[in-house]
Amino acid sequence: MAYQLLGDPGGPPLLLIMGLGAQYINWPDDFCAALTARGLHVMRFDNRDAGHSTRVTDAPAPDLRAAMAGDLSSASYTLSDMAEDAVGLLDALGLESAHICGASMGGQIAQTMAIEHPERMRSLISIMSTTGNPAVGQPAPEVLREVFGGAPATTREEVIAQRLRVMRAVGSPGYPVDEAEVAAIAGAAYDRCYDPLAMGRQGLATIASGDRTERLRKVRMPALVIHGAADRMADPSGGRATAEAIPGAELLLIEGMGHNLPHGLRPRIAGQIADFVWRVERAAVSKVSRQAPQVRQVDL
Repeated sequence: MAYQLLGDPGGPPLLLIMGLGAQYINWPDDFCAALTARGLHVMRFDNRDAGHSTRVTDAPAPDLRAAMAGDLSSASYTLSDMAEDAVGLLDALGLESAHICGASMGGQIAQTMAIEHPERMRSLISIMSTTGNPAVGQPAPEVLREVFGGAPATTREEVIAQRLRVMRAVGSPGYPVDEAEVAAIAGAAYDRCYDPLAMGRQGLATIASGDRTERLRKVRMPALVIHGAADRMADPSGGRATAEAIPGAELLLIEGMGHNLPHGLRPRIAGQIADFVWRVERAAVSKVSRQAPQVRQVDL
């Protein structure tokens, strides 16, 4: 697993999990800086099949069309495997638990961690994600055509052009897309590692993992759900369904936000996450203090 540590190691640990086909450099540097400026110890990493982490090379090519029809035989792994990857990273870093924040598919991985590894989590933060229920959180048909239609990109220039087209389709209408930044990150991601099958393998993992709604109802941990009200890649119904499923979850719907973290919203979202994390930390300390045995001094 390729990872990067940012900020004060003594601060509350926050593990960031990126989305479909994305690398840890897709977490904007200034967004991470805003989190560390608020005292958090930020960890970001490449999922399997992304960046410098291990890539699957000895498995069948992902067949998304067959998977949508119910044939999951080409799935190389599921979100449970990807959640175990994140748990393994916590093990390697010597962390018993952390706050887990995932975006898009990363949010689905974080939800899976909350279901299957709750003891490793202090809280769940799910951004622009969904529950796996096919009735909610679906992309607009025209966005699907834009994102997955056309010939696969192969060259660096084609990959950058494709990424720009996608961000124009799914970005935040209330906040302009920084196309120079998008192009720079897409080029850097290509240079680190470009695997054209990775998105298909990860996408198939989400399909193969099914609907988490009923299992999310059993989650008992602080949860914050953030979603753009103008998200055309993951309809806001996915965020609402996530918050409704998790008991006590907080829901933040942001007007003008699409399926990205635009410059204009990064300070606000980072602030919301940091405030939430610190509230959870203070509550945990207060709970321990209340449970501690009271010692009465007796003078002899």
